[in-house]
Amino acid sequence: MSAVDFGAFVAELATQSGQAILPFFRAKHTTENKASAGGVFDPVTEADRAGENVMRHLIKRHFPEHGVLGEEYGSENADADYVWVLDPIDGTRAFISGIPVWGTLIGLTRKGVPVYGMMHQPFTGERYSGDGRKSLYEGPGGSRVLRTRDTKDLSAATLMTTSPSLFTEAEQDAYWRVEAKVRMPRYGCDCYAYCMLASGHIDLVIESGLQPYDIVALIPIIEGAGGIVTSWDGGSAAGGGRVIAAGNKALHEAALALLAG
Repeated sequence: MSAVDFGAFVAELATQSGQAILPFFRAKHTTENKASAGGVFDPVTEADRAGENVMRHLIKRHFPEHGVLGEEYGSENADADYVWVLDPIDGTRAFISGIPVWGTLIGLTRKGVPVYGMMHQPFTGERYSGDGRKSLYEGPGGSRVLRTRDTKDLSAATLMTTSPSLFTEAEQDAYWRVEAKVRMPRYGCDCYAYCMLASGHIDLVIESGLQPYDIVALIPIIEGAGGIVTSWDGGSAAGGGRVIAAGNKALHEAALALLAG
């Protein structure tokens, strides 16, 4: 496929999944809890399943040799060179609360390495995309190239996490060491936090307990905008788990040192 064809295909994935998901937003729908009894509330809706079904169907039709890993329907052909990594609604808690800080994550890996990602928010009409070399925004305000900002001092940085309550006790201790040093912490936003980092509006995102479909699509967006995404030990973040994203190397190293204690 040519680059233009690939771009058109990803745009179609975003458009059709958005059309499947959006009718459920701020409407009455069924919400189930995927967590086991006594676990943290882990919601899934009809919209999650509808969005992933549409994307899987399109991928199988156009790229039958590719693999797919999705939050709702698991892994298929996982040993393929190219694997699509999908989260139809990242931020389901926000979705069921009527707050538009959720998004559809569309990632592509080659031999396990993230090579392309898009975050699509159909309600606001925004798309953030990147290939690790360049990242772009498309939305109501037009199109532009994304760049992280060059905040190097933690004391001037804005830090985001979904919620400190999602960390284990030991992880909370590590997180609080970083939060104590930054200018402003903010909570919530799920995938939107990473896109705000790529856009140059915030400087750090620290999270734990992520799955590959929570982060793979976001890695090429942040890296293409000049940022860094790793695990808390500085390794690859593509497998999920404990993840830190920073706008630049200096800030990343300072935050990593604090996380390590």
